[in-house]
Amino acid sequence: MSLPAGLDLLVRSWNNPTPSGQRFPDGGEYRIEIPSVESPEAFSAVVEQCAKYDVPLHRVSQGSGITVLTDAQLREYVAIGADANVEVCLFIGPRARWDGNSASALTADGNIFGARHFGVNGLRAAWEDVDRAVEAGLRSVLVADEGLLRLIGDAKRAGSLPSDLVVKASALMGIANPLGGKELADGGATTLNIASDTTIGDVSAFRAVTDAVLDIYIEGQDNLGGFMRYHDIGDIVRVGAPVHLKFGLRNAPNFYPAGEHMAGIVRSSAVARVQRAVTGLEHLHRAYPDAIASPAGGRRDGVPVRS
Repeated sequence: MSLPAGLDLLVRSWNNPTPSGQRFPDGGEYRIEIPSVESPEAFSAVVEQCAKYDVPLHRVSQGSGITVLTDAQLREYVAIGADANVEVCLFIGPRARWDGNSASALTADGNIFGARHFGVNGLRAAWEDVDRAVEAGLRSVLVADEGLLRLIGDAKRAGSLPSDLVVKASALMGIANPLGGKELADGGATTLNIASDTTIGDVSAFRAVTDAVLDIYIEGQDNLGGFMRYHDIGDIVRVGAPVHLKFGLRNAPNFYPAGEHMAGIVRSSAVARVQRAVTGLEHLHRAYPDAIASPAGGRRDGVPVRS
């Protein structure tokens, strides 16, 4: 029995991973992302450590959510990112596991709802976060809900949100296969956080059906499996470009939502993630010495704008 054309393309790409011909607009094959940067203080420490170790910092992301940030903290994120020319991608919240709109999100079988915005009230609250963030100058948001992706995509097309707003589909969406990823990209996602244990063949298949940027944890936190892909990093860049290389941290506490009560561990974990990026770049330079990083300077989508 013959395969449908779409699946046949995926199978051929999976069987024969080839170098990606796609690039970031600046010609780079890869960018560096430090995730779980949960406070402006931790962000400043990341910028300092990246400068110290010559790590090209392109993006930081945060998981606690915009909802729990004060206006002053949000402005600090924007100011640091604008000054350092770093994309700042903050999570939209509240999410169903926290906001009390869905009891099923707290059950074993209903856990799939946990990162999503349950019902109309959930979507409305999420939209308020988007609006507040953009008004403050943020130009990159982290989303884990298909409905919110569609709302943002429609608003960008209508001109009510900036056209250069980066919309990152979270790893918590469970992007399980390339066609699912393509659906999210068609719905408004500009960058897809695929699973950290995605095989090189599957990375190739993703690249065959979408030109959305791929994000992949080279080291994932324990609650995402704790996988470490340092020895695969050359092939990930070669086959998956354009790709964000994310450096999570095993054996680190889950501190979402973070706050002042966890300031020390938030900062030290962020610094440790930079050390992991140093390790990852050494592996990359050995495995694929010709890999091209996006330049640290120059205009990039997602870098915040001072309002």
